[in-house]
Amino acid sequence: MTQSTKSGLRELRYVEAVREAMAQEMEADPSVFIMGLDVDDPKRILGSTKGLVETFGPDRIFTTPLSEDAMTGVAIGAAMAGMRPIHIHIRVDFLMLCMNQLVNMAAKTHYMYGGSVRVPLVVRAIIGKSWGQGAQHSQALHSMFMHVPGLKVLMPSNAHDAKGCMIAAIRDNNPVLVLEHRTLFDIPSEVPEEPYAVPFGKCRVYPKGNDITIVGISNMVVECLRAQELLTEVGIGAEVIDPISLVPLDIETILTSVKRTGRLLVIDNAWTNCGASAEIIARVAETPGMPAGLVMRRSGFAPTPCPTASNLEKLFYPNPATIAASASRMVRGDDGWVPDASRYDRSHTTPFRGPF
Repeated sequence: MTQSTKSGLRELRYVEAVREAMAQEMEADPSVFIMGLDVDDPKRILGSTKGLVETFGPDRIFTTPLSEDAMTGVAIGAAMAGMRPIHIHIRVDFLMLCMNQLVNMAAKTHYMYGGSVRVPLVVRAIIGKSWGQGAQHSQALHSMFMHVPGLKVLMPSNAHDAKGCMIAAIRDNNPVLVLEHRTLFDIPSEVPEEPYAVPFGKCRVYPKGNDITIVGISNMVVECLRAQELLTEVGIGAEVIDPISLVPLDIETILTSVKRTGRLLVIDNAWTNCGASAEIIARVAETPGMPAGLVMRRSGFAPTPCPTASNLEKLFYPNPATIAASASRMVRGDDGWVPDASRYDRSHTTPFRGPF
């Protein structure tokens, strides 16, 4: 539902912003179309394709067979032929079924043909959490795709950037993965009505002090901003950075902040081993001229598959209190400060009726 803010500007939920981005680009460019399993079912991919079949017809938004590999091949072929497909997967986990198409075909075609062939393909995939999503429906897996030259990887954390990233991805001439976290879908923010593109490789910065730099990825930006509030209460100033785009990565903005604070904490919505957090820290460590005594740490999923039971799931993810406690130890040492126990339940979740 669209709302107006106090300033009179329009406010949309994340899911509405994504839907508007696709609709505006489909209206402007007849080569844009949407495909994917259940994009036209009653739930319309958590509401993100609601009304699009009625507006653009079944020739431009249609469901596909349960064959991710084959359908990704169809999308790649359509892109090579001049169309601009948006291929939607209701879980990132299902991308494992089309890795050959994404890694060996989509990512490499432009290079292998000497730049003469383009693959303007957008892959939208949703990261699950809660309602017992468990080990096979709650993975992010972005670090796998970050490893592959030829793939851009976007993980917007708010409605404004979700719309702008989707539009930029659709207009790009080669493959872009847009990974959206399910818990962000109902969070509103100010979103311009007109089409606009959020540039790749440009961070969003939330400054609130010079004691520590905290980089959050995807929904962890929301958790880091809550942790920022907890830290402010005890006199610690944290600057929170949202990369938005992991490939390409705006490392310069992160470096500028870390040079000022001398401390870096990276919070990822994934496992830390060989992950995005490790990559960011490595790039900072490799940069000449960083402050002497620079302190860097990372945090992410517990090193296990995601549990299904809700009480265990709470221990699996970083939350505002654990993030704030880690940051405090980096700034002040282990002085015993731990945020109020009740705040461990402040991790942002969106109750929904499953399975998707």
